[in-house]
Amino acid sequence: MDLDCDVLVIGGGIAGLSLASELARRRGTGAGVVLAEAEPRPAHHTSGRSAEQLIPSYGPAPVRELTELTVAALLAPDPDAERPVAWPSTVVVVGAGEALRAEAVPGTTALDREAVLGLCPELACAPAAEIEGGLLDTTSVRTDAAALVGRHRRVAEAAGARILLRAPVTAAARDDGAWIVRAGTHRVRARQVVVAAGAWADAVAGLFGAAPLGLVPLRRTAALVRLARPLAEDHPMVVAAGDAWYYRRAGAGALVSPAEAVPSEPCDARPVAADVDALVARLDELTCLGITGVERAWTGLRTEAADGVPVCGPDPEVPGLLWLAGQSGYGFQTSTAMARAAADLLLEGAVGPWCTPATAAALDPARLRG
Repeated sequence: MDLDCDVLVIGGGIAGLSLASELARRRGTGAGVVLAEAEPRPAHHTSGRSAEQLIPSYGPAPVRELTELTVAALLAPDPDAERPVAWPSTVVVVGAGEALRAEAVPGTTALDREAVLGLCPELACAPAAEIEGGLLDTTSVRTDAAALVGRHRRVAEAAGARILLRAPVTAAARDDGAWIVRAGTHRVRARQVVVAAGAWADAVAGLFGAAPLGLVPLRRTAALVRLARPLAEDHPMVVAAGDAWYYRRAGAGALVSPAEAVPSEPCDARPVAADVDALVARLDELTCLGITGVERAWTGLRTEAADGVPVCGPDPEVPGLLWLAGQSGYGFQTSTAMARAAADLLLEGAVGPWCTPATAAALDPARLRG
């Protein structure tokens, strides 16, 4: 099928879908927007394997600003929503020494060991040398990732955007100021193309003649475990300083992760059983969680730039090509603000004053070239 559009978005994860819905909202119609996703359904890879926690104190300064903007937007009342897609959910970062001090950023409150144990009594088993205190973030929120993905898709499609599934991009050529793109069985003519392909972003951009940005997919595993005693409903998420591990309540059990960041080829990542076993053993040493078994485990790929900051901006050498990638583990928590920035660039040519100039400049892909 031949299609003609103003903007072709490549990638159906949270980055691509949030941009498609933002463009539909901004233009008053999604007509002129096509999204191509290689898999049979959106959010098949990393976006479908989120820990569902948005932490404004997590990440470098540009990420923290984008997170604050995204969280504010997600918490705003939505009269069209059946239920909220985000709600307050406290986080405590725990640890000792320099590793813990390095996590202290504006918005966090320092806790001594006694205060940490008051919030997380299961950590009484941990040696004081390993958990001497913590940092409390009460601005953090939990999100329903599937509901948010579904909302973006509904908004985009209701406004007329076309979402192509089983449509991997395999070829692209420039023709009379536009791109002719092969996406599955479709031939798409697009005036502007957005690469929002996650772990495949460098490879997809290469089809358009763009040099790679050096984005590296990093494996991260999570598992649902059974507990002898459920955590309290208001129990905070617990994160070890230095990204050593984390856990949070998940129904009667817990979601746990070794928070590893192991380089990987772009792929449909699968968990390594030894990583999950080592994490359970480590949590048994440090906590009184009482893990009685593993329900299931999964792995996603967090794609990261060398400086740890996402990429959002036009390619400095290839006309009509915009990058929206490298969100690392910050995809959901920056998605709304990143989509707004990308839409600004596509429609206005510059990021608006709602974002500080320093953060807008930090997202520019040109920083990663030469």
